[in-house]
Amino acid sequence: MRSGDDAFAAFGLSGAPGTEAFWATARAPASIPDGDGWTTLFLRRGSEAATTVFESWSEPVPLRRWGDTDCWYAEVRMPARLRVTYQFLVGDAAYADPLNPVGAGGDRSIAATPDAPAQPHWPLVDGTDAVLPLPRTRLRWSSERLGGRRTVRVHPAGGGGPVVLLLDGDDWLHLHPAATAFDSAVAGGAMPPVTLVFLPAKDRPAEFGCRPALWEAVRDELLPLVAECGVPADRDRLVVAGQSLGGLSALYAALEFPDLVSRVACQSASLWWAPGAADLADPLGGPVGGALAARLRGRPDLSGLRVAFDVGEHETRMLPHCGLVEALAEQAGATVRVSRSASDHDRAGWRHALLRDVAWALA
Repeated sequence: MRSGDDAFAAFGLSGAPGTEAFWATARAPASIPDGDGWTTLFLRRGSEAATTVFESWSEPVPLRRWGDTDCWYAEVRMPARLRVTYQFLVGDAAYADPLNPVGAGGDRSIAATPDAPAQPHWPLVDGTDAVLPLPRTRLRWSSERLGGRRTVRVHPAGGGGPVVLLLDGDDWLHLHPAATAFDSAVAGGAMPPVTLVFLPAKDRPAEFGCRPALWEAVRDELLPLVAECGVPADRDRLVVAGQSLGGLSALYAALEFPDLVSRVACQSASLWWAPGAADLADPLGGPVGGALAARLRGRPDLSGLRVAFDVGEHETRMLPHCGLVEALAEQAGATVRVSRSASDHDRAGWRHALLRDVAWALA
């Protein structure tokens, strides 16, 4: 166990842990080099035991108490180039890290190793008190094909333009401020004006599996509703952006609804998916590339498709599935962009790729 008044001096912290002087200047997480990666210090002030819970990259890490003080800490070995979402779990309640100014929504924080690439255009969000601004245009969509009602937000970045359909839209509203980030990217000349349509999911496995109902509903119900909302929205240059199961669904739409979807940005797409795979003990252990690889082996004509693939470089089990589908899509004639983000299966890592790849899809 560490000891001494300057126990965390290597991390740039001074003073005896748990004292007022220590907490007055304490900032975390903080990282120091450790071989080919980093050791990152997490701190929490409180009287109860806590655990650091990561979005996807690691098993939970319990914090240790410094003596009988209110200082709890964990030193976590991290690989090079990693950005990850985390929370502190205290009992049954989860909290953002009050020592970290970089948050995601109201109860999550984001840690990045010093060598993780910057993410321009994404504003700092205080995870301990985050209420993100919502687009003013709100559509009530009662879908006959999908059933139920949902609220769809619409935002004209830079005055509006080609429609960018954001699957899992509630995450891009309430965890990561996509409207603000797209506004900044448009203002900075990184992309043309676009119209963001935030599509929430009610049942992700049912809606984002390789089934036609969602895309029939988007084509016949949602996009006509968007056209009537008074916001400039060019449907002819539609971009669909999705992550995980949403990325799977976006690419499925390009294969099965080419007249609707010809531009796709997908991050960490669940390309292991095949009928019944999600119910297996090891969903990723099935045929490489899943159902979409099987579809692509038929060599459909994808000459009209622009598709950007991105996956976290730390998602080792996803990489074979994604790599095969990327290659097969290019062989079928699609214009393909392939990149790897400094992340695991985590929206904090996908968000830079979202801006970059939507801009590329519209180029």
